[in-house]
Amino acid sequence: MPVPLFVVDAFAARPFAGNPAAVCLPAGPPDEAWMKDLAAEMNLSETAFAWPEADGFRLRWLTPAVEVKLCGHATLATAHTLWETGRVAGSEVIRFHTKSGVLTATKAGGLIELDFPAQPATPGPADPDVLAALGITNVVAYGLNETDALVVVPAERDVLNVAPDFRALAAANVRGVIVTAKADRPGVDFVSRFFAPGSGIDEDPVTGSAHCCLAPYWGGILGMAEMTGYQASKRGGTVRVRLLNDRVKLAGRAFTVTRGECVVGG
Repeated sequence: MPVPLFVVDAFAARPFAGNPAAVCLPAGPPDEAWMKDLAAEMNLSETAFAWPEADGFRLRWLTPAVEVKLCGHATLATAHTLWETGRVAGSEVIRFHTKSGVLTATKAGGLIELDFPAQPATPGPADPDVLAALGITNVVAYGLNETDALVVVPAERDVLNVAPDFRALAAANVRGVIVTAKADRPGVDFVSRFFAPGSGIDEDPVTGSAHCCLAPYWGGILGMAEMTGYQASKRGGTVRVRLLNDRVKLAGRAFTVTRGECVVGG
């Protein structure tokens, strides 16, 4: 039976910006091998699979190479799709059951707001192999959380100028590497880029889960609970963050660019 399939640009100011995610909506739990094949076929940083379960939806995220425990942009894309297609009423909060616990999505002032766990980085000595792979010599701070390395550099231009050796970076024992600095541009508090070649993504356009680490770091540095982050990839995208105890609210916009169906398997 054909399975509904969408491509949605998330954390985007307009279509063809932000981070594209595939959203697949099977009627029930799909075959594991089929999910992996479809994610590889879509070849986007994440393909989200969501199906009805209990008081919400089961949600899983696969890159072209691996399954991940937490993904912001594909969650935002999935919530957008469920509301836009009428599968969920526009005023209803969406509950997602995931490998990172229950995550929720709500509509807030023209944006979609996600409730995610904060994932602060623990400060520590910089990994020289990671810095060498990034081509970075001047570091303000370095830390690790459960999945990623956080590398803080002196200025926005240092973030923009990073040109990693992706093969070397893929050998790092982390899901990905976040490079960040205080923003120079107006209306933005911090900028970042995210690299995850070991997970099959050289550079992710906009990474919601990385902001679960960035928000507590910059909140502490800037003394702010609400901030705006800009991920300075080629496509670029804006993530509004709000700290609330051990949670981070991530907010942004989404645009559907493709509607169709997968006619093989499922």
